[in-house]
Amino acid sequence: MHFELYYISIQKCVFVNYPNKTLSMKNLFSFLALSAFLLALFATTLNAQSNYYDQWPQFRGPQACGFNKSSKTATTWNIEGSKSIKWKTSIPGLGHSCPVIWDNYLFVTTAVSEKLDQSLKVGLYGDIDMANDSTVHEFKVYCLDKNSGKILWEKVACKGIPKSKRHTKSSQANCTPATDGKFLVVNFGSEGLYCYDLKGNLIWSKNLGLLNPGFYLVPGIEWGYSSSPIIYKDRIILQCDIPNVPFIASLDLATGNEIWRTSRGDEVQTYGTPAIYAGKGSTQVIVNGYKHMGGYDFETGKEIWKLSDGGDIPTPTPVVANNLIYINSAHGKFSPIFAIRPDAKGDITLASDSTKNQYIAWSVKRGGAYMQTPLVYEGFLYNLQVNGQLTCFDALTGEIKYKQNLNDSFSASAIAADGKIYFSSESGTIYVVKAGPEFGLLAKNEIQDVCMATPAISGNTLYFRAQHYLIAVE
Repeated sequence: MHFELYYISIQKCVFVNYPNKTLSMKNLFSFLALSAFLLALFATTLNAQSNYYDQWPQFRGPQACGFNKSSKTATTWNIEGSKSIKWKTSIPGLGHSCPVIWDNYLFVTTAVSEKLDQSLKVGLYGDIDMANDSTVHEFKVYCLDKNSGKILWEKVACKGIPKSKRHTKSSQANCTPATDGKFLVVNFGSEGLYCYDLKGNLIWSKNLGLLNPGFYLVPGIEWGYSSSPIIYKDRIILQCDIPNVPFIASLDLATGNEIWRTSRGDEVQTYGTPAIYAGKGSTQVIVNGYKHMGGYDFETGKEIWKLSDGGDIPTPTPVVANNLIYINSAHGKFSPIFAIRPDAKGDITLASDSTKNQYIAWSVKRGGAYMQTPLVYEGFLYNLQVNGQLTCFDALTGEIKYKQNLNDSFSASAIAADGKIYFSSESGTIYVVKAGPEFGLLAKNEIQDVCMATPAISGNTLYFRAQHYLIAVE
């Protein structure tokens, strides 16, 4: 497309400036100089767009979209036979944080206990138990070369007995880092917030206090903090739905200084990562929740709109696509999916007998996901529940296109590229599903390790963070 535009521009240049199509030597040199300038301009634009989609700077990638437009990714691979396996690097400790990528750097966090065998209980179960994690931990940040898997540097952010407990299925390193190509922000919850440059030099750190969300109906239960930081422009946004004093906050990226903090009122403990809507009107911070799903002004933190009656322990991140805001919220009495118009104002909670109103384009009352962030890709919304129930909706209307059970347990969110969707099960089976309104299973691949983290995409490579390894599939 860019070269077609280039050709059209040259044609216009010749027609307007040299209508007789006879160029003097002076005009010829001018024409060639302009041609070279336009070609360089379009090449720069093409490279910039390509580089943008090579970055995977936060949870779920650019703008938390969960897909890469330009990648050509693998359908099948084999760990044992090394088919399509670019590299496999061991990472010590236990962490569910996802890999993030900037240029050739891949970053990931982990918590390494003095106890070599850190417990992790996966699968479908309803226990509210906490893990016994009372040993000394090193809370670590790793930087790898994304092309070779070589560890370039590692840093111990802090060391000590964790200040808060975790669920038996959780970790002490749940939060995915965020980067803007200059700074790397890492959140270890109760152990603090840390900002590095991309060479591993600590710029600043900040104690956020005790961040110990759990099951709000059982005081004293702690499941581990998991809301990842996001970076937008020169600010960090944090969502801290913790007991007693839930809040969201905006911090200066370069210094860590707090710009604003807004109370979340009577919101209970939730686990989702915020998202940004940057469209007409004000830029909004969008958050999931139970009593307070909503939008806040990016500059001031003032609440713009709110919505209640979500799931009571939501984890999915809001998704911005098609000039709509999708919020998936499930657990307990409610399990809705909402498609919200970004010009919403005030309390937009639906009447009990309604599925839409002035500000809600469509919704479903039941069927939303408790853990996974939905994927909106090529006109469809893919919603996967923890038990493997996959539903495909028309993203604009909410019409159900298909339902299919993958018969597995899932915590990681889906990603997509090259017309394919990748669903990572906890057992390490990667289901590759054809994108579109009809279900088509293209492949099942094994990574032979527990997989709780959402993968990343950069270039033509998929990056999986498993319990013991980082794996690059090309």
